[in-house]
Amino acid sequence: MVIKNSFGTCKCGKEIFLYTIENNNGCRASVINYGAVLVNLWIPDRRGELRDIVLGFDRLEDYYGNDNFFGSTVGPNANRIGGAAFSLDGKTYHLDANDGNNNLHSHKQNGYHKRYWEAAIGDNCVAFFLEDDNTLGFPGKKDVQVTYTLNDANQLKITYHAESDRDTLLNLTNHSYFNLEGHRTGNIESHILELSASHFTPVAKGGIPTGEIRSVEGTPFDFRTPKTIGQHIDADSSQLKRTGGYDHNWVLDGQDGTVRRFACVKAPASGIRMNVYTDLPGVQFYAGNFIDRQTGKENCIYSKRQGFCLETQYFPDSPNRPEFPCAVFGPDRSYDSTTIYEFAAVQ
Repeated sequence: MVIKNSFGTCKCGKEIFLYTIENNNGCRASVINYGAVLVNLWIPDRRGELRDIVLGFDRLEDYYGNDNFFGSTVGPNANRIGGAAFSLDGKTYHLDANDGNNNLHSHKQNGYHKRYWEAAIGDNCVAFFLEDDNTLGFPGKKDVQVTYTLNDANQLKITYHAESDRDTLLNLTNHSYFNLEGHRTGNIESHILELSASHFTPVAKGGIPTGEIRSVEGTPFDFRTPKTIGQHIDADSSQLKRTGGYDHNWVLDGQDGTVRRFACVKAPASGIRMNVYTDLPGVQFYAGNFIDRQTGKENCIYSKRQGFCLETQYFPDSPNRPEFPCAVFGPDRSYDSTTIYEFAAVQ
């Protein structure tokens, strides 16, 4: 079931709606056609009480800022590109230098997270559509679709499809910040995380990958055995110090283009467990190290490390790193990917 309610009027003059998908277990996911943003995600805890487990805002106007990208669909390219430039088919493309000398998440004012999307409602899903003529420095006219589906297995499934009339860079992700105790409960360092990733991509200054694919063995980046997020987050590691904690790309084990489980997160107090699946080769695990102090939903105050992100993706700076998986798509190769967040309550 999907319920549609007004969420205000966009600066472009078009009405924005809050679409709430509810399954037969009482789980609810609310999304809006501004930025194709996930606003709320209500999941039952071990006592059967619903908790909203994503950070966000109650008002449309607050998403006009949203410098932390709460719940956003990020595109056309998520994460960082070194030097805010890349070359494709012998031509150099210059992007907005919005993160020092680098590009982050395409464009902070005009990226997909700040755009009006058309919407269509299904039985248990909402599909958003965007015709992207504003290339932001990326070549090609793009048609993009993002669909949120909530099924009775308590799976929130996000599917992406995009086509471009020219070869271009496409790397879409969802930038939700999760707190499985509830969005207003504070620090996430007690959450227990498992990642099926034997390697990660270390970064230089500015968060740009060096090109190395490094083993996690013997490092704070080893989550192959479950441990709390906070156990090693402030360890004496040059990589952690460079990014204020975890904010790196992990290379997922065994990814072969099929949808596979790569992460499990558990919250001790609520008993909520989240399994995450994707068909993409990497994930940016970000521990919310730089969440600005601000007022979020229900007038609660968000700040550092009150939510974590698992942003499924192609690797950062991939167009400048031919050794990384290719994120170039165009007339002969459409972009298609799936990410699933699956929830259960455990004792």
